[in-house]
Amino acid sequence: MNHKRITLVASALLVSTMATAAWAGGTYDVGASDTEIKIGNTNPYSGPASAYSIVGKVEEAYFRMVNEQGGVNGRKITFISYDDAFSPPKTVEQTRKLVESDEVLAVFSSLGTAPSLAVRAYMNSKKIPQIFVSSGSSKFGDHKGFPWSIGHQPNFFTEGRVFAKYLRSDQPNAKIGVLYQNDDLGKELLEGLKDGLGDKSSNIAVAIPFEITEPTIDSQVVKIKSAGADVFVNFSTPKAAAQAIRKIGELNWKPVHLISKVSMSIGSVMKPAGLENSEGIVSATYVKDYNDAQWKDDAGMKAFDAFMDKYLPGSDKSNALAVYGYLISENFVKVLRQCGDDLTRANLMKQATSLKDMELGLLLPGITVNTSPTDYYPLKQLRLMRFHNGEWELFGPVIDGRVEN
Repeated sequence: MNHKRITLVASALLVSTMATAAWAGGTYDVGASDTEIKIGNTNPYSGPASAYSIVGKVEEAYFRMVNEQGGVNGRKITFISYDDAFSPPKTVEQTRKLVESDEVLAVFSSLGTAPSLAVRAYMNSKKIPQIFVSSGSSKFGDHKGFPWSIGHQPNFFTEGRVFAKYLRSDQPNAKIGVLYQNDDLGKELLEGLKDGLGDKSSNIAVAIPFEITEPTIDSQVVKIKSAGADVFVNFSTPKAAAQAIRKIGELNWKPVHLISKVSMSIGSVMKPAGLENSEGIVSATYVKDYNDAQWKDDAGMKAFDAFMDKYLPGSDKSNALAVYGYLISENFVKVLRQCGDDLTRANLMKQATSLKDMELGLLLPGITVNTSPTDYYPLKQLRLMRFHNGEWELFGPVIDGRVEN
């Protein structure tokens, strides 16, 4: 009798110990372990879109900070980021390296619409998360066709509609000239603008595309001015945006000027173009502006300020791209924490698509992160802003620009 009891107790202890060990060890896919979470990334550290390189630098620094603070649930993040020069073929090459050689758990914040679309089918065929893609394309919200790819920022179509709402109200009879990047970014913004203008879409007098590899867009700007446009809408990345602002200044042309949120950076766009040339430009945002005095004592901005001082000393804190890199990294780390000890790719996607009214330190008040298994658009709200005296000034209410699936 005593022998049987001891055996049962020993068996129970063994089962308990095994269960505890399994819980402590966690459940993992390739790229995760008891001590490490391996994350991949592609970013244009060189090439025509190298202004975005600060995003990858901030992400690396943010994860370094998290690791110094103990990591994510006791695990350190290994962040492997490769330069793709904003070239889709290079993105394919580097992403395959991340997946097949580095064996990452997921690819986070791959930057750029065309580069990220170039690897979307590959990532989904491998069932590897392409998580929080740094692109405004609504194509990264296709939860049915590509369930392993999810975007992050408000999409371009929505942004185009927000601009259209402003123009319908503020410039109902103006002739509109559009300069747009000849890729998914520019085309989707233009599509959203036309959709939002509706019966006023005939106000678009001219829409001229350009290739991102073109050294200058001066001739396109001149053509738009010659078409008699009262409104100049620029749907491009920072280099071309700065060139257009400067050229308009040289022409002494004074159109109502709108630029996409991807080119709202004071440091990489407005200053190179000339602050006096940038006066009055309208854009849209969902994040707090480092230069805006109203956030001086804001807890989220103080945390960002301290982070930049310690981990990227000497960097331009006013660069909106730095703010973006911090914000998207904060969101991703929160998702990793929600994964607990189940660091499988399926659970990572489950957690990323189960966010409810999540607040981030640098989001504007009233704007929160929301996702679901059928809603792959984490951020859907924007506010308009105008550049004045070297700073962006918010105006109007928070606009919910949800695109229904």
